[in-house]
Amino acid sequence: MNWGWLGANSGRIFQLAGDHLVIALPAVAIAFFIAVPLGWLAHRSGSAREALVVLTSLIYVVPSLAMFILMPLVLGTSILSPLNVVAAMVFYGIALMVRSAADAFDAVPKDVRQSANAAGYPPLKRVTAVELPLAGPGLLSGLRVVAASTISLVSVGALIGVQSLGTLFTEGFQRSFPTEILAGLIGTIALALIVDSALVLLGRVAMPWTKARS
Repeated sequence: MNWGWLGANSGRIFQLAGDHLVIALPAVAIAFFIAVPLGWLAHRSGSAREALVVLTSLIYVVPSLAMFILMPLVLGTSILSPLNVVAAMVFYGIALMVRSAADAFDAVPKDVRQSANAAGYPPLKRVTAVELPLAGPGLLSGLRVVAASTISLVSVGALIGVQSLGTLFTEGFQRSFPTEILAGLIGTIALALIVDSALVLLGRVAMPWTKARS
Protein backbone atom coordinates (compact mmCIF):
# COMPACT_ATOMS: atom_id res chain seq x y z
CA MET A 1 0.00 0.00 0.00
CA ASN A 2 1.47 3.31 -1.13
CA TRP A 3 0.41 5.68 1.67
CA GLY A 4 2.07 8.63 -0.03
CA TRP A 5 -0.14 8.19 -3.10
CA LEU A 6 -3.24 7.95 -0.92
CA GLY A 7 -2.37 11.18 0.86
CA ALA A 8 -1.61 13.01 -2.38
CA ASN A 9 -4.83 11.80 -4.04
CA SER A 10 -7.23 11.86 -1.09
CA GLY A 11 -9.11 14.83 -2.55
CA ARG A 12 -9.74 13.02 -5.81
CA ILE A 13 -10.82 9.87 -4.00
CA PHE A 14 -13.42 11.82 -2.02
CA GLN A 15 -14.57 13.53 -5.23
CA LEU A 16 -15.04 10.16 -6.92
CA ALA A 17 -16.90 8.91 -3.84
CA GLY A 18 -19.23 11.90 -4.19
CA ASP A 19 -19.72 11.15 -7.89
CA HIS A 20 -20.49 7.56 -6.92
CA LEU A 21 -23.19 8.60 -4.47
CA VAL A 22 -24.71 11.12 -6.90
CA ILE A 23 -25.36 8.20 -9.24
CA ALA A 24 -26.31 5.55 -6.69
CA LEU A 25 -28.62 7.36 -4.27
CA PRO A 26 -31.13 8.78 -6.79
CA ALA A 27 -31.27 5.39 -8.51
CA VAL A 28 -32.01 3.61 -5.22
CA ALA A 29 -34.71 6.13 -4.29
CA ILE A 30 -36.42 6.03 -7.70
CA ALA A 31 -36.31 2.22 -7.81
CA PHE A 32 -37.83 2.01 -4.33
CA PHE A 33 -40.74 4.34 -5.03
CA ILE A 34 -41.56 2.55 -8.28
CA ALA A 35 -41.10 -0.98 -6.94
CA VAL A 36 -43.23 -0.64 -3.80
CA PRO A 37 -46.51 -0.03 -5.70
CA LEU A 38 -45.55 -2.78 -8.14
CA GLY A 39 -44.86 -5.09 -5.21
CA TRP A 40 -48.25 -4.28 -3.73
CA LEU A 41 -49.84 -5.05 -7.11
CA ALA A 42 -47.97 -8.37 -7.24
CA HIS A 43 -49.21 -9.13 -3.72
CA ARG A 44 -52.82 -8.44 -4.73
CA SER A 45 -52.85 -10.20 -8.10
CA GLY A 46 -51.39 -13.61 -8.88
CA SER A 47 -51.28 -12.93 -12.62
CA ALA A 48 -49.54 -9.59 -12.05
CA ARG A 49 -47.06 -11.32 -9.76
CA GLU A 50 -46.19 -13.93 -12.38
CA ALA A 51 -45.72 -11.28 -15.08
CA LEU A 52 -43.60 -9.04 -12.84
CA VAL A 53 -41.43 -11.93 -11.66
CA VAL A 54 -40.70 -12.94 -15.26
CA LEU A 55 -40.06 -9.36 -16.37
CA THR A 56 -37.81 -8.46 -13.45
CA SER A 57 -35.89 -11.73 -13.81
CA LEU A 58 -35.22 -10.93 -17.47
CA ILE A 59 -34.02 -7.43 -16.55
CA TYR A 60 -31.62 -8.69 -13.91
CA VAL A 61 -29.92 -11.23 -16.18
CA VAL A 62 -28.89 -8.49 -18.65
CA PRO A 63 -25.17 -7.78 -18.04
CA SER A 64 -24.62 -4.35 -16.53
CA LEU A 65 -22.14 -3.27 -19.21
CA ALA A 66 -24.63 -4.16 -21.94
CA MET A 67 -27.31 -2.20 -20.08
CA PHE A 68 -25.06 0.86 -19.86
CA ILE A 69 -24.45 0.73 -23.60
CA LEU A 70 -28.15 0.22 -24.34
CA MET A 71 -29.33 3.20 -22.27
CA PRO A 72 -28.00 5.93 -24.64
CA LEU A 73 -30.00 4.36 -27.47
CA VAL A 74 -33.16 4.42 -25.35
CA LEU A 75 -32.66 7.79 -23.67
CA GLY A 76 -30.89 9.63 -26.48
CA THR A 77 -28.06 10.62 -24.14
CA SER A 78 -24.31 10.70 -24.62
CA ILE A 79 -22.49 7.44 -23.93
CA LEU A 80 -20.54 9.25 -21.18
CA SER A 81 -23.64 10.65 -19.44
CA PRO A 82 -24.08 9.51 -15.83
CA LEU A 83 -27.83 9.35 -16.56
CA ASN A 84 -27.20 6.09 -18.41
CA VAL A 85 -25.85 4.47 -15.26
CA VAL A 86 -28.63 5.98 -13.12
CA ALA A 87 -31.30 4.62 -15.47
CA ALA A 88 -29.69 1.17 -15.58
CA MET A 89 -29.42 1.11 -11.79
CA VAL A 90 -33.12 2.03 -11.53
CA PHE A 91 -34.06 -0.99 -13.66
CA TYR A 92 -31.84 -3.32 -11.64
CA GLY A 93 -33.14 -1.86 -8.38
CA ILE A 94 -36.75 -2.39 -9.42
CA ALA A 95 -35.94 -5.96 -10.45
CA LEU A 96 -34.58 -6.66 -6.96
CA MET A 97 -37.10 -4.66 -4.96
CA VAL A 98 -40.37 -5.87 -6.49
CA ARG A 99 -40.08 -9.36 -5.01
CA SER A 100 -39.03 -8.00 -1.63
CA ALA A 101 -41.98 -5.60 -1.63
CA ALA A 102 -44.44 -8.33 -2.59
CA ASP A 103 -43.11 -10.59 0.17
CA ALA A 104 -43.31 -7.71 2.67
CA PHE A 105 -46.98 -7.12 1.88
CA ASP A 106 -47.62 -10.88 1.96
CA ALA A 107 -46.32 -10.90 5.54
CA VAL A 108 -49.03 -8.51 6.77
CA PRO A 109 -51.50 -10.65 8.76
CA LYS A 110 -54.86 -11.17 7.07
CA ASP A 111 -56.75 -10.55 10.29
CA VAL A 112 -55.23 -7.07 10.48
CA ARG A 113 -56.54 -6.27 7.00
CA GLN A 114 -59.94 -7.65 7.92
CA SER A 115 -60.00 -5.52 11.06
CA ALA A 116 -59.16 -2.43 9.00
CA ASN A 117 -61.97 -3.25 6.58
CA ALA A 118 -64.37 -3.81 9.47
CA ALA A 119 -63.37 -0.43 10.92
CA GLY A 120 -64.44 1.21 7.67
CA TYR A 121 -61.01 2.08 6.28
CA PRO A 122 -61.20 2.93 2.57
CA PRO A 123 -58.74 0.93 0.41
CA LEU A 124 -56.13 3.68 0.06
CA LYS A 125 -56.15 4.50 3.76
CA ARG A 126 -55.92 0.81 4.63
CA VAL A 127 -52.82 0.47 2.50
CA THR A 128 -51.08 3.63 3.72
CA ALA A 129 -52.10 3.50 7.38
CA VAL A 130 -52.15 -0.26 8.03
CA GLU A 131 -50.44 -2.41 5.41
CA LEU A 132 -47.52 -0.14 4.57
CA PRO A 133 -46.33 0.36 8.19
CA LEU A 134 -46.58 -3.37 8.90
CA ALA A 135 -44.72 -4.17 5.68
CA GLY A 136 -42.07 -1.59 6.60
CA PRO A 137 -39.43 -3.95 8.07
CA GLY A 138 -39.56 -6.17 4.97
CA LEU A 139 -39.42 -3.14 2.68
CA LEU A 140 -36.40 -1.81 4.57
CA SER A 141 -34.62 -5.15 4.24
CA GLY A 142 -35.21 -5.10 0.50
CA LEU A 143 -34.07 -1.48 0.26
CA ARG A 144 -30.81 -2.32 2.02
CA VAL A 145 -30.12 -5.09 -0.50
CA VAL A 146 -30.90 -2.75 -3.40
CA ALA A 147 -28.63 -0.05 -1.97
CA ALA A 148 -25.69 -2.42 -1.53
CA SER A 149 -26.16 -3.92 -4.99
CA THR A 150 -26.48 -0.49 -6.63
CA ILE A 151 -23.37 0.92 -4.97
CA SER A 152 -21.45 -2.12 -6.15
CA LEU A 153 -22.74 -2.01 -9.74
CA VAL A 154 -22.17 1.73 -10.21
CA SER A 155 -18.45 0.95 -10.31
CA VAL A 156 -18.91 -0.90 -13.60
CA GLY A 157 -19.90 2.39 -15.22
CA ALA A 158 -16.24 3.37 -15.16
CA LEU A 159 -15.72 0.98 -18.08
CA ILE A 160 -17.67 3.37 -20.30
CA GLY A 161 -16.01 6.46 -18.85
CA VAL A 162 -18.53 7.49 -16.16
CA GLN A 163 -16.63 8.79 -13.13
CA SER A 164 -17.05 6.91 -9.85
CA LEU A 165 -14.89 4.94 -7.45
CA GLY A 166 -14.79 2.36 -10.22
CA THR A 167 -12.49 4.77 -12.05
CA LEU A 168 -9.81 3.84 -9.54
CA PHE A 169 -10.25 0.19 -10.54
CA THR A 170 -9.84 0.84 -14.26
CA GLU A 171 -6.94 3.25 -13.86
CA GLY A 172 -5.24 0.98 -11.33
CA PHE A 173 -5.47 -2.02 -13.64
CA GLN A 174 -4.21 -0.01 -16.61
CA ARG A 175 -1.22 1.16 -14.58
CA SER A 176 -0.74 -2.12 -12.68
CA PHE A 177 -0.98 -0.08 -9.47
CA PRO A 178 -2.54 -2.15 -6.65
CA THR A 179 -2.87 0.81 -4.25
CA GLU A 180 -5.30 2.57 -6.60
CA ILE A 181 -7.31 -0.62 -7.06
CA LEU A 182 -7.50 -1.18 -3.30
CA ALA A 183 -8.52 2.44 -2.75
CA GLY A 184 -11.46 1.94 -5.11
CA LEU A 185 -12.41 -1.37 -3.51
CA ILE A 186 -12.19 -0.15 0.08
CA GLY A 187 -13.96 3.09 -0.84
CA THR A 188 -16.85 1.22 -2.43
CA ILE A 189 -17.22 -1.09 0.56
CA ALA A 190 -17.07 1.89 2.93
CA LEU A 191 -19.80 3.70 0.98
CA ALA A 192 -22.01 0.61 1.07
CA LEU A 193 -21.55 0.29 4.84
CA ILE A 194 -22.23 3.99 5.45
CA VAL A 195 -25.40 3.96 3.36
CA ASP A 196 -26.57 0.72 4.98
CA SER A 197 -26.02 2.19 8.45
CA ALA A 198 -27.94 5.31 7.43
CA LEU A 199 -30.85 3.17 6.23
CA VAL A 200 -30.90 1.21 9.48
CA LEU A 201 -30.97 4.48 11.44
CA LEU A 202 -33.70 5.83 9.17
CA GLY A 203 -35.69 2.65 9.76
CA ARG A 204 -35.43 3.04 13.53
CA VAL A 205 -36.61 6.64 13.31
CA ALA A 206 -39.44 5.92 10.87
CA MET A 207 -40.54 2.66 12.51
CA PRO A 208 -39.90 3.01 16.26
CA TRP A 209 -42.34 0.18 16.99
CA THR A 210 -39.94 -2.35 15.43
CA LYS A 211 -37.21 -1.33 17.90
CA ALA A 212 -39.63 -1.60 20.80
CA ARG A 213 -40.74 -5.05 19.64
CA SER A 214 -37.15 -6.30 19.42
